[in-house]
Amino acid sequence: MRIVHCFRAPVGGLFRHVRDLADGQRLAGHQVGMVCDSTVGSALEERNLAAIAPSLALGLKRVPMRRGIAPTDIAALWRLRGEIRKQAPDVVHAHGAKGGAYGRVVGTLLRTRGASVARVYTPHGGSLHYDPHSLGGRAFFAAERLLGRMTDAFVFVSQYEAEAYAAKIGPPRRPVTVVRNGLRPEEFEPVTPTGDARDYVFVGELRDLKGPDVLIAALSLIRDRTGTAPSAVIVGSGKDKPRYQALAVDRGLTDAVAFREPMPAREALALARAMVVPSRAESMPYIVLETIAAGVPVIATNVGGIPEIFGPDADLLVRPDDPAALADAMAGVAADAETARRVAARLRSRLSELFTVEAMVATVDRAYRAAMNR
Repeated sequence: MRIVHCFRAPVGGLFRHVRDLADGQRLAGHQVGMVCDSTVGSALEERNLAAIAPSLALGLKRVPMRRGIAPTDIAALWRLRGEIRKQAPDVVHAHGAKGGAYGRVVGTLLRTRGASVARVYTPHGGSLHYDPHSLGGRAFFAAERLLGRMTDAFVFVSQYEAEAYAAKIGPPRRPVTVVRNGLRPEEFEPVTPTGDARDYVFVGELRDLKGPDVLIAALSLIRDRTGTAPSAVIVGSGKDKPRYQALAVDRGLTDAVAFREPMPAREALALARAMVVPSRAESMPYIVLETIAAGVPVIATNVGGIPEIFGPDADLLVRPDDPAALADAMAGVAADAETARRVAARLRSRLSELFTVEAMVATVDRAYRAAMNR
């Protein structure tokens, strides 16, 4: 097959998912291409794009894409149409809210010119995180219902995502496949903390959805209870980073909290003895999977697809947007490191059986072929 992945920002778990999927599809003998935004990406992501570009038989095309709805969307859509038409895909796999809109509209435009293109959509959370009663939520969900008519198959990365789509937008009109994010065998090698490791590490995009402010508040609470602030390192980038840095200063945590630029997950995991994932919303976060696979204890909130990762241990998850509950869980892990390591080993064993790149690629392949046959 000739497969083009269309997405906006080459960052975070969405990019990791697309990159792994594209690599697996290439190894399976398919010709793969990517189309993404040209204005977003840290130094780490730019290096990752440069590394994968030579292996993409259909090429890597980059076009400016705004995050929000803007008049420039028309120009971007027209450029995308031209780029994707030259790639002559059998499948356009559209990812995320903005990439999902662009990819499906372009696929539909190509079909009006006689091309046989299967349009596949994966939200990766995206617009599903909106409150259905908010003005923004109503607008985005109306757009999703319209775009649902331009979709031949839905591929959700968690059961939560599939259920959220059905509840907020409506039951999909086309077949649904749930395929959880997968990990490579080498990612199950244990990570050992460095000699100067901190107590906790956060890895992710610096925005309120991911909850770095909740982590800072929890660290402040622990300091107020015990007289000593735990040490933490926050790894990531985003336009809100200065606000979180100012919050740490305001809470008197200047010495306790360090900020670092994005880096490979396993390098970040070695910076601390436990991972904290204080998200307010998620779909199927790679950082939780990567942390568990590396044998590192993780404190995470009970949102999105995270309970699907924890399975029988989902009762260990923390209420979202609750600094006091997060502080309790963090203190519990610090106080009983042996139990934390046993839980981490149990989760790691479960993950190695269920969350593999090979299973992810094979399941998506079947969804593509079914969509093309229809």
